[in-house]
Amino acid sequence: MSAVPKPLLTPQEYLSRERRAETKSEYLRGEMFAMSGASREHNLIATNVSAELQQQLRERPCEVYQADMRVKVSPTGLYTYPDVTVVCGEPQFEDAEVDTLLNPTVLVEVLSPTTADYDRGGKFTHYRRLASLQEYVLISQDRPLVEHYVRRGADEWLLTEQRGLDEVLVLPSIGCQIPIAEIYRKVSLTPVEESI
Repeated sequence: MSAVPKPLLTPQEYLSRERRAETKSEYLRGEMFAMSGASREHNLIATNVSAELQQQLRERPCEVYQADMRVKVSPTGLYTYPDVTVVCGEPQFEDAEVDTLLNPTVLVEVLSPTTADYDRGGKFTHYRRLASLQEYVLISQDRPLVEHYVRRGADEWLLTEQRGLDEVLVLPSIGCQIPIAEIYRKVSLTPVEESI
């Protein structure tokens, strides 16, 4: 006996359901994917990054969103919720609901055991198609490790890593710097020699 295929949703059907839903779901190629909750460490890191960026950008034409701002990767059709999103200049939205951003400048994902491979691989493949995106930051939640990708050309990205609490994450596209120790404020970390 064959399984009955699930009917595929249009982006409009997804948005209609998502806007009424009590939980968040990503969307790609007609399917919705429920998102799970985040750990204490995950939430602390996302809040720390968001607070640092908000403070540094408060007098500039940039906006910082945390977790609930949906981002659409128009070239691939992915709808997703980055942990922290920064847009500089005039934000562009998909429609009059103003809840789906099209032109992020910087995206930050806090890695969890269940999403790390996707955030580094498939999701980044989608994100690289955003013409507006200048930087992508991946933050480990259990050890001091920040992976920072900076766009160097249409299809070229430069990766740098910060592994020490005494280092600084420099975001040149938005003129911000965040001490790694601030990213991990109040977070219990695995000692570096045990995490390699």
